[in-house]
Amino acid sequence: MAGATTPYADDRVLVEALRRGDEDAFGWLIDRYDGSLRRLARNYVATPAVAEDVVQETWLAVVKGIDRFEERSAVSTWLYRILANIARTRGVREHRSIPFSSAAGALDEGAGPAVDPERFGTPGAPGYGAWAAPPTPWADEPESRLEFGEVLDVVRAAVEQLPPAQQEVITLRDLEGWTSTEVRNALDLSETNQRVLLHRARSKVRRAVEAYFERAEA
Repeated sequence: MAGATTPYADDRVLVEALRRGDEDAFGWLIDRYDGSLRRLARNYVATPAVAEDVVQETWLAVVKGIDRFEERSAVSTWLYRILANIARTRGVREHRSIPFSSAAGALDEGAGPAVDPERFGTPGAPGYGAWAAPPTPWADEPESRLEFGEVLDVVRAAVEQLPPAQQEVITLRDLEGWTSTEVRNALDLSETNQRVLLHRARSKVRRAVEAYFERAEA
């Protein structure tokens, strides 16, 4: 298997190799993206077993479709689009999610205030608009609580409760490390819409973590 210095990191070289049927190139692609695809698939389907099926279908679609890949986007973006289309179909069948592209109200779903207005004081009162109840500081929390992954579990649970559009964006940006441009290309979003969805998602996850610390302190 190719190592860290593999030329397959260059999309043009990778695509050419895949079109030649290069098994090393395909193996490298699987090694690099299989885990991410499994995590992304779980946004749409109910069980790891179904996510496994979705990923296998994705790889089969890659093999069948590589000759038609027009190279207008990164290979990673193309992979995600294939997986998302397959996973959304399975998710709808299982009544777990709705297709992102057909969710006309995606921006309206879960569109309440990112921060509870009461935390800024009473309208018209002195100091209104400043924090009346600032976010709970996390810096002084016991390291052991973080080391045992409790906070990570809270974050994952909060992400799973987000509306589909917000969940999709925050998963790609914050869990998979995609850039804003990559997410916009994969989901066909404007910069403004992507920023709004990400802000709402992060705010809800932060509220869940704050609530966890408040319960722990109590």
